[in-house]
Amino acid sequence: MTNNHNNVAGNTQHNHSNDKRRQRSNRNTYHDHHTNRWLYSAQIGLFAGLIWGFIRWMLYNMKFTTEIPAFLMEPFFKHDFLVSYWGVLIGIAGFTIFSVIAALLYVLLLGKLRGPWPGVFYGLIWWALMFLAIGPLLGLTGKVNAAGWNTFFSELCIFTLWGVFIGYSIAFEFTDEASREPTAAK
Repeated sequence: MTNNHNNVAGNTQHNHSNDKRRQRSNRNTYHDHHTNRWLYSAQIGLFAGLIWGFIRWMLYNMKFTTEIPAFLMEPFFKHDFLVSYWGVLIGIAGFTIFSVIAALLYVLLLGKLRGPWPGVFYGLIWWALMFLAIGPLLGLTGKVNAAGWNTFFSELCIFTLWGVFIGYSIAFEFTDEASREPTAAK
């Protein structure tokens, strides 16, 4: 019986030393891992463009907004083409490229800020640029007072959520490191 007791104690001690070794290994792996800021931001921009570009297309089809999904491509293509199937795809691709550039700009300018609020303001700034300043000036969008309330609020919400998606994803990855720590190392 004592032999069995010693064997159980030996297994417990052996398991404890294995756990410590595994924790050290996990900790070393964790500390050796560094996310590339630029590549990660480009990926976030890619997904932001695809997700929110598709949502913009859905809102356009459901008549929540009168701005075509390809509004960023207006200077490069005829309007009649941009409302076609291929025009919508090119519009989503254009919005995706715009989102990648915006995400890289975010990490450059605001990458050290924490929480969702910088992303909210970032999206609102882009909405203001697109629908109050640059967009009407370049003919990308109609005048905001002529578009109607549905378009006004739909585009405002989309750009705000798009900004939160980009900003909070980047902030979470680069400022909240403690939450990324493996559970075995805690």
